[in-house]
Amino acid sequence: MVHKSLPKRPRAAALAAAAVLVLVPTAAACGDGNGNGEAERSPTATAAQNQPADPAAARQQIEKNWAAFFNPKTPVDEKVKLLENGDRMRPVLQAFSANPQAAQTSVKVKNVAFTSATQADVTYDLLVGGQPALPDSKGSAVHQQDTWKVSVKTLCALVKLSPDATAVPGC
Repeated sequence: MVHKSLPKRPRAAALAAAAVLVLVPTAAACGDGNGNGEAERSPTATAAQNQPADPAAARQQIEKNWAAFFNPKTPVDEKVKLLENGDRMRPVLQAFSANPQAAQTSVKVKNVAFTSATQADVTYDLLVGGQPALPDSKGSAVHQQDTWKVSVKTLCALVKLSPDATAVPGC
């Protein structure tokens, strides 16, 4: 049996993994989900206004949900529930799960910084075969339908790493 090793260039491996996200040209357009950009914050806003009621529980849910979303063993139906406006992106998620390269891709959340009670900046490593391919990547999480989810903006940022990014309208 021939064992294929991971590509020697981790960034190339990450780009290849991200490229599988654009296999379905009819995927719905990506968006940030709030329709009007980020709300302005008053300089006098307290830290409590910029985080959920239970930041530790929210952080734990973000870490858990991000790990599940990027886990190749998580079923597409579950990934849809973990992605902001996931139903619109189902075709992309199905294409991604069917690709053998996706079986090597995962993430490790390194930091969560709440920007509001319903949004957070997430720093993560994109892993290919357990090795950091895109370390210290930036993404975001959104609180939607009582669940902290991977933002569509984050998924689209990964799609844009692919040379075929135009295949997914809006990303």
